[in-house]
Amino acid sequence: HPVVISKFIENAKEIEVDAVAKEGKVLNYAIAEHVENAGVHSGDATLVLPAQKLYCETVRRVKRVTFKIAERLNISGPFNIQFLSKDNRIKVIECNLRASRTFPFVSKTLKADFIELATKVMVGEPVKPAPIHLLEIDYVGIKAPMFSFTRLIGADPILGVEMASTGEVATFGENRHEAIITSMRASGFKLPKRSVFLCIGPLAAKLDFVETARNLLESGLIVYASKGTQEFFASRGVETVLVHKPSSSLKPNIEDLIHQGEVDLVINIRDSKADTLSMSDGYNIRRSTVDHSVPLITDIKLANLIIRAITIEKEYSKHGKRIKVRAWDELGN
Repeated sequence: HPVVISKFIENAKEIEVDAVAKEGKVLNYAIAEHVENAGVHSGDATLVLPAQKLYCETVRRVKRVTFKIAERLNISGPFNIQFLSKDNRIKVIECNLRASRTFPFVSKTLKADFIELATKVMVGEPVKPAPIHLLEIDYVGIKAPMFSFTRLIGADPILGVEMASTGEVATFGENRHEAIITSMRASGFKLPKRSVFLCIGPLAAKLDFVETARNLLESGLIVYASKGTQEFFASRGVETVLVHKPSSSLKPNIEDLIHQGEVDLVINIRDSKADTLSMSDGYNIRRSTVDHSVPLITDIKLANLIIRAITIEKEYSKHGKRIKVRAWDELGN
């Protein structure tokens, strides 16, 4: 009897390539990265273009493999490839011989109409590649998802391999912090003004968030935390306010604080290896958060990026400045 053994690659980055080829020769391409680690559906991921945190060698390898695939399949038209990357080693997740949902975003960001180019290729019209130099683009575009969990009664608002988003926004900035702030605002995500609640399960995620938690405190926000998170951060010199989980009879309880409107943002990072009670508490926290229309973040990479952007904006405000929202046609000029 055949046996199938699956091996999971953890903590890997996902990279997307959108391209147009003619008779196996790539005309134009764009390399973007996901903020979230691989494992989040590409339609739910936060996409950054041009990629900001890829090794040069990783970019070279992605480009080389993309060109080889186009040549081997003799592609004429649009295509999309999703890559997995870890320690400069890349693997192809899938190659789609069609225009992906990111084609409009890529075209807007790079100011080159990939769809028009692909259409001309497919109907046999003469084509000329757009002059794109990814390293010379002096702004950053971010495509962020929008969710409707408040309308899905009982659904667990967690990101995974199945797509859950119902819309998306695209915004731009001089850097990824400016771009993510404007993306959050455009998607209806309210930035915290008073307090944040942290419930972070995995040890690696706690370690990754220590400096970010310190930034939250330095920015003047009240930081609440569940017992395990509060104890861990206290051991690292970051003092947060203890708040108990839904299953506890002790007060203050996080569900009470959410119901009373005392929490502006919930960051809940699930631990897949946690016990049943902790898993149930995590679900109840997330569900209570969305039911009361409180912003929720469930990915540690995204949490770090957003909180860093918030602290930068607060620094701006101290000097009478604010992140400027610019029109698309103002960029790159």
